[in-house]
Amino acid sequence: MDKARVLTLFIGVVRAGSFRRAAVEAGVTPQAVSKAVRTLESDLGVRLLHRTTRKLSLTTEGARLFELAAPGMRQLDEALEQIRSSRSEDDGMIRLTAPPSLGSRVLVPLVHGFRTQYPGIVFDVVLSDLFTDLVEARIDVGFRVGTSPGQNLVARRLCDVPMVICAAPDYLARHGEPTTPDDLLRHQCTGFRRPSTGRMVPWELQIDGNLVYQEVPAVASFNDLEAEVEAVRAGMGIGQLAAYMIHGDLVSGRLKPVLTDYSASNIGLYMYFPHRTQMPTRVRRFIDFVVEASRGAEQSLSRLAGLAS
Repeated sequence: MDKARVLTLFIGVVRAGSFRRAAVEAGVTPQAVSKAVRTLESDLGVRLLHRTTRKLSLTTEGARLFELAAPGMRQLDEALEQIRSSRSEDDGMIRLTAPPSLGSRVLVPLVHGFRTQYPGIVFDVVLSDLFTDLVEARIDVGFRVGTSPGQNLVARRLCDVPMVICAAPDYLARHGEPTTPDDLLRHQCTGFRRPSTGRMVPWELQIDGNLVYQEVPAVASFNDLEAEVEAVRAGMGIGQLAAYMIHGDLVSGRLKPVLTDYSASNIGLYMYFPHRTQMPTRVRRFIDFVVEASRGAEQSLSRLAGLAS
């Protein structure tokens, strides 16, 4: 027996004063309502309603059950309605995840811009280099740099992310500037090791119109992008770094691009989320806000991706 269902129908009969009216309100047949009440009575071992051809009336046990159950069912209805209504309200929480390298450069401007329009929205931002299971972690929207996050997710490529081969001017003054990819083998270089696998990430080079992945010996490898950027800034060697991380350094001259004819932009900035159905309105609005930001003028796109200018 579905106790919640039969109890709901019983309360509906009492409030409507009629099996027929209760059936109309519940969207079922009068026979179904009558059967549900009989099932409830059989389970409890008491009669709940006096039935005549003219009217219904509660027995002592029926009145007691209605008195005890009706407030609880009303609270349940109110709770469900609040959750249902929250899908269309302009308040509530949005949970985001992204690598730490995207936190201050991408997420903070997006969160700030969105809250300017919807101040009732609060954010919980989880920064991790490990790929997060959105459903298990109850994350609404994720951001990643690289290739598409994969199947079973809705992914949107927001923009290309160029990879810039660069070094500190001090390093180039001491060691000279490479002119071909082969020259990198004679230079000191940094490298990035994926936190999830421990594997070194090969450099991406554009050679004769083809994307080439090249292993470059590293004098120091890092599993944290911020640390690798700092090493290149300090003059430790030449690195291939995502443009969004070093935009300010390139503009100020703190870092100088080299081998610019071989730079590649195969990877992208992605936004992804579990599904589109039954999505709270606040989350859908945030997704639309991010997509619109990526579609804006070149200046807005440059600011979002951190592209060098």
